[in-house]
Amino acid sequence: MRKRTEPVALEHERCAASGLSSGSAAAALDVDCRLKQNLRLAGKGPAEPRCTADAGMKRALGRRKSLWFRLRKILLCVLGLYVAIPFLIKLCPGIQAKLIFLNFVRVPYFIDLKKPQDQGLNHTCNYYLQPEEDVTIGVWHTVPAVWWKDAQGKDQMWYEDALASSHPIILYLHGNAGTRGGDHRVELYKVLSSLGYHVVTFDYRGWGDSVGTPSERGMTYDALYVFDWIKARSGDNPVYIWGHSLGTGVATNLVRRLCERETPPDALILESPFTNIREEAKSHPFSVIYRYFPGFDWFFLDPITSSGIKFANDENVKHISCSLLILHAEDDPVVPFQLGRKLYNIAAPSRSFRDFKVQFIPFHSDLGYRHKYIYKSPELPRILREFLGKSEPGRQH
Repeated sequence: MRKRTEPVALEHERCAASGLSSGSAAAALDVDCRLKQNLRLAGKGPAEPRCTADAGMKRALGRRKSLWFRLRKILLCVLGLYVAIPFLIKLCPGIQAKLIFLNFVRVPYFIDLKKPQDQGLNHTCNYYLQPEEDVTIGVWHTVPAVWWKDAQGKDQMWYEDALASSHPIILYLHGNAGTRGGDHRVELYKVLSSLGYHVVTFDYRGWGDSVGTPSERGMTYDALYVFDWIKARSGDNPVYIWGHSLGTGVATNLVRRLCERETPPDALILESPFTNIREEAKSHPFSVIYRYFPGFDWFFLDPITSSGIKFANDENVKHISCSLLILHAEDDPVVPFQLGRKLYNIAAPSRSFRDFKVQFIPFHSDLGYRHKYIYKSPELPRILREFLGKSEPGRQH
């Protein structure tokens, strides 16, 4: 007992000697204990945040791995699809034909082709012709704008008789996709009508409300049938053929056939033409991602040929004997400008054109006419007037 109490007594003596009271000593001891306890807690403290940080890092890494796994899966799917499409097209050539015609794309939607007046063509008549059995094509006939009052409420017979007037006639052959009621097409009809022309246009078999299966042969035959239908009613009036985009292929097929039977039109106008469908398909913006794919021609172009689709404008122009006008915008993103220029360079020196005018009119890229807005050009009336050799189409009924 003596040994255990001696240190305490000595501590009290030291506190007394230093002038401290027993209360102060107790307070000092409490402070000392709290400091030691705080030090022990401080030593344990960093462990918990460290564990939390490790867990958060693991979760972040897990999310990154999951994201990368999903991204890699998507990339593999895209790559697989990219590689599979050429084989699919090669095995099913009909797919490529569908992509060329795009007749299943009907723009604008919900348009009633039986009512051209809904598109602002209140001097237009809609009717149907039958080129072949089981084939019916929808036709619009727009009379010159100067007759719009006389045309109100008139029937098909009146419109057919009007073709025998002194006004020239343009047979318009539209391109792929859409219908005869497409916005840019309607605007061109209005321009041509305002210049005094009859405009006759139609949807090829399989387009719009026309019945039948699309094919190059069928489209050409439809155009031939409508041309003969016009000639049977127009007397000596000039008949011009205007083709746009894919319609230029139909137009040159038609005119070549007409020239071979010695009944050529009075002139041929090609808007945004190509040389042939293989070169156009290779130059089309949709083909950019496959242009350098090994075997591109075998996978993508040969199926077009095997489907019987050629639209060989470059060959046809060598057998055409009538005046030819080519219109092309430099900023055309669908049919490259150089293809129109190349077609002109093939046609101009051709012997078949030695007695006829061949003219190429470019439209500067700054004008922004692109593939289908040449109708906006304020120069178009003058170009047509000068090329067709008339100061103004007739205006008498």
